Amino acid sequence: MSVPSIEQNMIKSYVLKLTCPDRLGVMAKITGHLYHHGAFINNARHYADSDKQRFNMRIEFDDRQLSCSPERFEKDFDDFAQAMQMTYHLRCAKTRPKIMIMVSKDDHCLNLLLTKWRSGVLKADICAIVSNHQNAKDLAHFYGIDFHYLPVDKTNKPEQEAQLWQLFSQYQADLLVLARYMQILSDDLCAKLIGKAINIHHSFLPGFKGAKPYQQAHDRGVKIIGATAHYVTKDLDEGPIIVQEVKPVDHATTVRDMIEIGHDIEATALARAVRWHVEDRILLNDHRTVVL
Repeated sequence: MSVPSIEQNMIKSYVLKLTCPDRLGVMAKITGHLYHHGAFINNARHYADSDKQRFNMRIEFDDRQLSCSPERFEKDFDDFAQAMQMTYHLRCAKTRPKIMIMVSKDDHCLNLLLTKWRSGVLKADICAIVSNHQNAKDLAHFYGIDFHYLPVDKTNKPEQEAQLWQLFSQYQADLLVLARYMQILSDDLCAKLIGKAINIHHSFLPGFKGAKPYQQAHDRGVKIIGATAHYVTKDLDEGPIIVQEVKPVDHATTVRDMIEIGHDIEATALARAVRWHVEDRILLNDHRTVVL
């Protein structure tokens, strides 16, 4: 078995995602700039939106042949980005985003996120779990994660949201995950969390709102059960879609079966959306997402 050299262990990898106006030669200019500075590209994907004339790209590169210091590289790239009218995010691949998770009573989505995190598939740090119920307290303590109980009613919602935002800021969290958190966030908080909060909800054709959606779906004889993971906006359940999962059902599928199936695909869709976010694979394109 070969042993990595000291030089290999010192190599740092980076992830760059960007969007800019699309024009002739834009990809050549971007890769050319990286080449000029000795950035060794390992992976690159791009998408040009012809309708909006927007160019989107995600690049993984390392510094094995970098011709300047990382600080100089970042300064030069920032100047380059301004000239290209570019919005971008650049980070060292070893940097782990911080996630705060919110949950109510159902913990199926939370459980899968914790499993992915513990196994190393979800390359992030879960810094806290926040809930309006006590159900997830023992689970949080089992994983050694801080738990915060913020009960919500009609009289204290603004105060509890202020406490939530304080916790998000205190932990310096990068992402808020609503893992079946059954409270509606205020427009003001949604505005603060644009691009930083992901929600999951059941999704049927037609859509069923209110109490007992699976019972309604069964009564109407739906043939597909779905789940949608999306970014949070002030428009309830209408934010930019990241992941959708569906599974066929038929007349013999009971309400209990539907709930079990629904829980499985809700958890899967949310876990995939969170993973793509922390890996910097998602670019917002107005009301849509580009996943690279």
